[in-house]
Amino acid sequence: MKKIILSLLFVMLVVSSIKAQDEETEKEREKRDTIKSEMDEVVITGTRTYKKIIDVPYSIFRVEKKELLYGRNVTARDILADVPGMFLQTRYGNEVRISIRGFGTRSNTGIRGIRILQDGVPESDPDGETAIDAIDYTSLGGVEVVKGNLSSLYSNSPGGVVNFLSDINFEKNFVKQTNTFGEFNLKQNGIKFGIHNNNSRLFTSYSYRSNPGYREHSGEFLHLVNSFYQAYIDNKTTLSLMGNYARGISRIPGSLTKEEIDDNPQQAYFQAVSSDFKRITQKGRLAVRYNKIFGKNDVNELEFLGYGAIKELDFTTNFLYNIKNKNVLGSSFRFTNRSDLLNRNNEFTTGLDYSFVTGPLTAFNNVAGNKGNDLQSSNQETQNNYGLFFENQIDLYKHKFYFLLSGRYDKIIFDNEDLIFGIRNSTRRFEKFTPKAAFNFKLKPTIAVYTSYGFGFDSPSASELENYPYSSNSGLTTLNPDINPQKSRNFELGIKGTVSNNSSEIFRKAFFEATFFNTQIDDEIVPFIISDKAYFRNAAQTNRTGIEMGIKTEPIDHVDMTFNYTFTNFKYEKYIARTYDAIGNPVDADFSGSRVPSVPQHQLNFILEYENEIAEHLEALFLFDCDYVGKMYVDDQNSESADAYFYANGMIGLNYIKNNFNMLLSTGVNNFMNKKYVGFINVNANPEFPVNQRRYYEPGEPRSFFLNMNFSYRF
Repeated sequence: MKKIILSLLFVMLVVSSIKAQDEETEKEREKRDTIKSEMDEVVITGTRTYKKIIDVPYSIFRVEKKELLYGRNVTARDILADVPGMFLQTRYGNEVRISIRGFGTRSNTGIRGIRILQDGVPESDPDGETAIDAIDYTSLGGVEVVKGNLSSLYSNSPGGVVNFLSDINFEKNFVKQTNTFGEFNLKQNGIKFGIHNNNSRLFTSYSYRSNPGYREHSGEFLHLVNSFYQAYIDNKTTLSLMGNYARGISRIPGSLTKEEIDDNPQQAYFQAVSSDFKRITQKGRLAVRYNKIFGKNDVNELEFLGYGAIKELDFTTNFLYNIKNKNVLGSSFRFTNRSDLLNRNNEFTTGLDYSFVTGPLTAFNNVAGNKGNDLQSSNQETQNNYGLFFENQIDLYKHKFYFLLSGRYDKIIFDNEDLIFGIRNSTRRFEKFTPKAAFNFKLKPTIAVYTSYGFGFDSPSASELENYPYSSNSGLTTLNPDINPQKSRNFELGIKGTVSNNSSEIFRKAFFEATFFNTQIDDEIVPFIISDKAYFRNAAQTNRTGIEMGIKTEPIDHVDMTFNYTFTNFKYEKYIARTYDAIGNPVDADFSGSRVPSVPQHQLNFILEYENEIAEHLEALFLFDCDYVGKMYVDDQNSESADAYFYANGMIGLNYIKNNFNMLLSTGVNNFMNKKYVGFINVNANPEFPVNQRRYYEPGEPRSFFLNMNFSYRF
């Protein structure tokens, strides 16, 4: 109740600022219009149509290129850690768990429940599983994050969409060389260039990352290439070619017990060393997109996207050396019409998505990290996803009050052939229609209140469908017959925008957002682990209620201050779980009323930034960033918890610009108080073991320094 009262006070403060704006003079309004026009230039592609943020009834955050300029930009956490309402846990290298409103917490490898795009091209597979090791963070021009249920537009996206954007919108031709050096022998070096003329533009980047890591038997070594070519066939037609490539290896130190992490958080799990836990990756993707505007007054827009990818992955477990290959094909078609309906501005969009993944998964015995000669299993995995979606937004009242209705039908088919024992072949099919309705009311041109209610759908991934000996058919088929998709009902109420008072010397403007959400989930998919291997089951019913608040203001010239706060109350309402003891006997437990693990109830983020020109051609940046993360439970039973923690980062940067030459130097320290904390929770680890022997914990990064040296030339 206290948090809801605080949220209401926050909204009342905003509304009082709106009232004060009504008393501005005409001259002050003209000044404010400059800010408004800057907001008007920002568009969001993650919603499948081009719109201004203020006109979209979703909670949206955009990481701008300027915010990436001085940073370390080595992991997804470096890029996304300050997004309000998003929670990231890092295991090793670039292996990260991204969670939005609790979606994504079930994954111990990869990302679930959140659709990941790069330049609008899916990085996610049809089943929603995503590895983001092919995204080069040094090549980004920004990131769009749409939070909350988007199942009515994208497959397997009840948590939202993250769209990584390449740095394609440069003003002048350029070449740039980047260098990052850091603690624990971190090195990241790269080069990128951009060339454009009146008819086309080309952006290409290459980087190499060597990050041995802060734990024993950890480390990431990765080559990355990203390229984007855009041709303007005429002023209404665009053709884009996009590609990326990644090749590298990550060693996995494994999770620790409570006693081990307290004694020496840098140590590795002994089995991870003896079995050489690792992931060897090679993957590449090509895509083509055609966009055409046509019709009288340019009211129609047509877009076609086609893409293909090859993904090769070797990974080891205690006893197995696994080789997984995927061949990916996908396409999407979108048509948008912007014309009047009943004398009201109306935008209607419809489209089709199709994606296909197939490839073998073969397992051999693991001999100290090397592939043995004994074939353990051989399967052919295939996924098909057919999706049909629509979205209609109508202006009900004078460009102020909008109604949006959207919906999507998905059909996802999993085929798994056992190439050794064909009798185990199995197929699972899941299909669902997920509608959503939303309203957006603009109190002012730069302030909007929005609300929505919709249904979510999230199928189990191919790896989550893997059968195990204690299922209802005792593991006789390749796919688990018991696990079902999780379904959700999602309500959201929020306010966002900009307030300004240009006559004041302090706090002249503020960008803000506050959102209340409630999600009811049926058949939530949760992990449990037997002998260090993760399997999945359905919990009966879960309730998630939360508040997200963020405000960015300029208290005085050249100083930006940001405050983000997230409160969550996520609980299992009904959940009878079956686990197994050390000899395989079933044990039923009632977890009803337990909190959802790996989600902090309180999360705070504060940023103070000063940027100014301190001499001719020389700009300086000083940044302080601190975070508080509340206590988190580590399992469904809430038998143990990871302690709350507070850590802080600092950074100083110098940016020298003269004529066409640019040199940027920045240095910083992460976790400068050297706090010990749990950086990743291995949810529901080893239920067959006593609590004190379960490996729930992976340590967060200790104090670490970094140095950036970037050089660029524009021509």
